[in-house]
Amino acid sequence: MAELDADLDHIIPSSVLPPFWAKLVVGCVSLLCFARSYDGDFVFDDSEAIVNNKVAGVVGRADLLCALFFLLSFLGYCKAFRESNKEGAHSSTFWVLLSIFLGAVAMLCKEQGITVLGLNAVFDILVIGKFNLLEVIQKILRKEKSLENISMLRSGGLLFRMTLLTSGGAGVLYVRWRIMGTGPPAFTEVDNPASFADSMLIRAINYNYYYSLNAWLLLCPWWLCFDWSMGCIPLIKSIGDWRVIALAALWLCLIGLICQALCSEDSRKRRILTLGLGFLVIPFLPASNLFFRVGFVVAERVLYLPSAGYCMLLTFGFGALSRHTKKKKLIAALVLGILFINILRCVIRSGEWRSEDQLFRSALSVCPLNAKVHYNIGKNLADKGNQTAAIRYYREAVRLNPKYVHAMNNLGNILKERNELQEAEELLSLAVQIQPDFAAAWMNLGIVQNSLKRFEAAEQSYRTAIKYRRKYPDCYYNLGRLYADLNRHVDALNAWRNATVLKPEHSLAWNNMIILLDSTGNLAQAEAVGREALGLIPNDHSLMFSLANVLGKSQKYKESEALFLKAIKANPNAASYHGNLAVLYHRWGHLDLAKKHYEISLQLDPTAAGTKENYGLLRRKLEQMQKKDV
Repeated sequence: MAELDADLDHIIPSSVLPPFWAKLVVGCVSLLCFARSYDGDFVFDDSEAIVNNKVAGVVGRADLLCALFFLLSFLGYCKAFRESNKEGAHSSTFWVLLSIFLGAVAMLCKEQGITVLGLNAVFDILVIGKFNLLEVIQKILRKEKSLENISMLRSGGLLFRMTLLTSGGAGVLYVRWRIMGTGPPAFTEVDNPASFADSMLIRAINYNYYYSLNAWLLLCPWWLCFDWSMGCIPLIKSIGDWRVIALAALWLCLIGLICQALCSEDSRKRRILTLGLGFLVIPFLPASNLFFRVGFVVAERVLYLPSAGYCMLLTFGFGALSRHTKKKKLIAALVLGILFINILRCVIRSGEWRSEDQLFRSALSVCPLNAKVHYNIGKNLADKGNQTAAIRYYREAVRLNPKYVHAMNNLGNILKERNELQEAEELLSLAVQIQPDFAAAWMNLGIVQNSLKRFEAAEQSYRTAIKYRRKYPDCYYNLGRLYADLNRHVDALNAWRNATVLKPEHSLAWNNMIILLDSTGNLAQAEAVGREALGLIPNDHSLMFSLANVLGKSQKYKESEALFLKAIKANPNAASYHGNLAVLYHRWGHLDLAKKHYEISLQLDPTAAGTKENYGLLRRKLEQMQKKDV
């Protein structure tokens, strides 16, 4: 077994540096690569995975966690061979079982984690067992009746470990099946267009083209994009497409490496290449579309684990090149150059992930045909208030993908706000035709139809939205506004009450209930609703203002004054707050205070006709009082 330890050190060598210095160097280089984004924003799907995710934000780190436990599982399996000659078979079995457990944990982080068990089996058979395919083929060709002199076939330990790996993997997959069901989620054509191609040949060609793109990203990670779907990579539809050359180049390289890994007479070379190819290929298999359809064309995150195999092969290649040439300094300079270029690329890419604007715009040069890239730039611009530029990008997204309902919905929303109601209705109607269960588009269509005075159609659209999304407080709120416009006060109150039940902090729904009850003379009920609302949202100044108006009409002047002042403290530049407080003081008989707040209100909004009229009445009253005193 001492010989085995020595062999393992050749295949998986220890660091040249002492462990502490090796960790320090790797840590410093990592910091150098990614320091630019340490204080960056949460971008793209971070919003859903981290910011808006209530269970925990670690879901956004699934691929990294999977890679961690994948490598721990592999190292645990290696430990089984290092320990077997020291503490016996029991220790070896413990490390194999621990490796299986860590592989299960890796799978719980990300499905591809289970492939570590396949890598362990390949490592055991081809690297530890020194299986030589060339030797087996030669024996078969010589028609030898027995292959028993092949050492690995005589190993009972190998059979035992393979049994453990097979049964452990089957058990883990069974548990996964019981928890999550029999298959992957359903995906659409825009997610992975090649998998929806009618011709099996076209599917195979495009899958292989995707593999070549992934290989190129490992070799030259310069073209990087946050999303590779929606037309980013046009389908290859015939053998005459020049991109077929990439497939030929990929398989030429792979077949050459595989032949060297399985048939080389150099045992050490054979085992290093086998391990490197195992790391390169096996973790990538779940993303290959071979076993089931995946929801992406290219995803850079699935290359985290294969990149370990790529690094092994690259290191071995440069080592072999260095041994066969006298220009060792040139080889060293070349390695350092590649390392420097990749560090530089990491620094640049890290900076692009600092903000959504930089991230989305960086994708335009890589995937100009990707509708999602244009959509995300448009959304980012709209969030910043630049509607004109946002419209341009949304239109381009719809042009590139005429079935992109989310782009239609957002574009329709902006056009609605700009009062371009006819086009907004056309876009939103098309969106719900394409995707009938798109609740948000149905609600927005209802808002547009309401603005066009098409009340029956608007009510039907709101009801359809609620049908597809039962817990939809914003839709109930808009339905209530429709009923209020139609003077269906009871229906309006019921709709707003539904909104507040589903979303107790829905300030607009509470406010509208208070205002409607106030305007219809139900002051006691309006006061009760206002107090209930402030109990749930105690710091909402608009609710304070609405309840203060009700209390003022109920002649509860002191309490009304306190709420007005509190609302003004929270929002001192609201002209209506000062104006209505002035009205309260006017009624209450505090005329000097009324005059003061009328004047503040008119300074903030000189065009307020009601405030001007009330201020005029107050001034005439004050003038009359002065004349009386004289």
